[in-house]
Amino acid sequence: MRLVRMCSAVALAAVCVAGSSAPAGAEEPLHQVTYSVFSELPFRAADIYYRDTEPANWSDYSHDPYVFSPKVEADIGPTKKWVLNVQLANPDEWAMVAATSGLSPTPPNVHCVLAVDGVVVAENSGPKGALCSLRHW
Repeated sequence: MRLVRMCSAVALAAVCVAGSSAPAGAEEPLHQVTYSVFSELPFRAADIYYRDTEPANWSDYSHDPYVFSPKVEADIGPTKKWVLNVQLANPDEWAMVAATSGLSPTPPNVHCVLAVDGVVVAENSGPKGALCSLRHW
């Protein structure tokens, strides 16, 4: 009887473990990523690069990073934020926003903020530009 109980317990544990794991090939859940960029002084046409899609592997990214990092020009200022919401499966690896004022003679003091699932995870600022990312590039 003791052997039957032990075998039953082992079988039950195996079923519980197998039933709780994700099926093979299951996609990772997507995270809501919010990028925000603003400046302390009004600035026209800031260059903003961001990541809105993830490469299948590192070599795809390495081959042509700009395919995965589109650029927009946006007017920013203390009351004029540029904000973009995207969904990424691996924001720890791929979430990134960078903004620059380029060769402007008047640095506008650029700020960036990166939030994942509503929680701010990175902030940065600089006189001419800023980079927000969880990964060290």
